[in-house]
Amino acid sequence: MKRTLTLLVLLLATRVAAAQEPVVRLTLDDAIARGLAHSHRLAELQARKQGADAAEAGRAAAMQPSISLLGGYTRTNHVDEFGIAQPGQPPRLIYPDIPDNYRARIDLSWPIYSGGRSDALERAAAAEGHAAAEDVAAAQSDLRLEIARAFWALVSAIETEHVLARSLDSMAAHVSDLRSRFDQGLIPPNDVLSAEAQQSRQRVLSIEARNTRAICEADLRRLIGLDTGERVEPVATLDEPQAAVSTPEGLLAEARNDRPERRALAERTDASRAREAAVAATARPQVGVNAGYDYARPNPRIFPRQGSWQDSWDVSVNVSWLLWDGGRRRAEQAEAAAASRAVEARAADLDRQIAFEVSQRWLELDSSRAAIGAAADGVRSATEARRVVTERFRAGVITSSDVVDADLAVLQAELDLTRARANARLAEARLNRAVGR
Repeated sequence: MKRTLTLLVLLLATRVAAAQEPVVRLTLDDAIARGLAHSHRLAELQARKQGADAAEAGRAAAMQPSISLLGGYTRTNHVDEFGIAQPGQPPRLIYPDIPDNYRARIDLSWPIYSGGRSDALERAAAAEGHAAAEDVAAAQSDLRLEIARAFWALVSAIETEHVLARSLDSMAAHVSDLRSRFDQGLIPPNDVLSAEAQQSRQRVLSIEARNTRAICEADLRRLIGLDTGERVEPVATLDEPQAAVSTPEGLLAEARNDRPERRALAERTDASRAREAAVAATARPQVGVNAGYDYARPNPRIFPRQGSWQDSWDVSVNVSWLLWDGGRRRAEQAEAAAASRAVEARAADLDRQIAFEVSQRWLELDSSRAAIGAAADGVRSATEARRVVTERFRAGVITSSDVVDADLAVLQAELDLTRARANARLAEARLNRAVGR
């Protein structure tokens, strides 16, 4: 008796703790918002996007003038001073001994013409930045699909658990009725044993359903960045998705315009072509302007040398033209052209893949909608069949095994309807991802 009371107390404490366990209630939109905010993968791609923007800014600044400040000190060995003696005048010192040399310079460099190379590199960097932004959008679409998959999987697991719980309650009542009939000597013992075997099987299915729900919940918790032990309760119902309003051809045209992967490849094609132009521009002359202001002691530009601070300045225009490089530019052009063709081929392959994916997802959604109707008809038929079988069993016309088979048929039909609705929701999410929504 004491042991029984202890077990009851422990069971009651467990149920109270489960009731007090914190629960996070989420709609699908809430789960997607949390997932987008806490995804490490998106954080990585956004950092890469920021790096691409910084590279674009660096390319744009390459054509701007640069100003630098230089300073230095040099200690030299002592030398013999050199001077000129003139009649009637004191000696004039031409090259004095100045071992301590100081120099300060402000230098200006401005590449005013690069043959189009700097502009091409800037265009390439801008295109890479846009492609990086499309990569972020593609990752966001993938994450939305993953969250939707996990969300509807959890909803389906919960619905399956509820269906099995109702079936277990019904089976428990049926087994209790059979035992009562057996005690009265109305039925043989094999009828009770068959019902109990079916009840045990449904218990196994219920345990598997609880495990499946726990796995789906952990998967959704991972995707939304919920690192605590709070339970996740989805706020949704497994109803039929809205009817399709677009044809596969219209969806394909939408996908070719809206898929971020397609736009990213288009941007990378432009970037590759711009790099080709940048390589070709090295065959043209390069023009730059340089200027500087020196303040030194002694100033080497002033003769004769003097041990005092003196200033000087200079301005120059420089032209360089690479006439022959041993074929290096030709090889770089071939490499850039091959890279452009590779990106174009990948874009063409993606177009084929998009066409197939859109068609596949549209067919999946269409068949999933049809499966919902068929599964709903199956539930109605199985429920009515069970009602008839139960009445005939009570009238003593059929055996209890027929009732067990009818219960099993209802259970299977309800599970089929649950899976059909979940598959339809998942098919809708996959079609949206294929179209680029």
